[in-house]
Amino acid sequence: MKKPLLYLFILSVLLNIFTYMYFTKKSQFEEDRIANFQKESKSKKDSIASLNDKLRDADYFSLPFNENAMEYYENFDVNMLSAEIQDEILSLNSGPNGNPLTKYEIINGNKPIINKIKILNHRWIIADFAIGQAWGEVLIKYFKVEGKPAEFETIETFIYPNTLK
Repeated sequence: MKKPLLYLFILSVLLNIFTYMYFTKKSQFEEDRIANFQKESKSKKDSIASLNDKLRDADYFSLPFNENAMEYYENFDVNMLSAEIQDEILSLNSGPNGNPLTKYEIINGNKPIINKIKILNHRWIIADFAIGQAWGEVLIKYFKVEGKPAEFETIETFIYPNTLK
């Protein structure tokens, strides 16, 4: 009668040891996993903060983020103003000789077309344009009065030489 009790006692001790080891390892694994997640989370937060800083630096020369330019247009909704100015510039693309703000003529049967526009402040715009395979940029001076179309003047324009073929 003592042998079965001894075997049961040994079996219960072994089960308790294995159970204790299992839950100890499991809790350690969970702690390690949480610590790794926190490191990864901090790393991603740092990356996001770095990207936000870069974005803020990139938007430094942009009408909605330029406080002095915003003061100049205090009577305007700047987002609507930006959209209106962009629409006016892009509408010039439909001219028979392309967009006149580029100061380039038709090359190989292709008209100059402005693709991208960035309004830098209350006076200047930089735009990217293409004439077929040729690409360039143009710096435009503008003046906007409420209720009237904007007036545009090309300050400087160039085509990247390696895109001319």
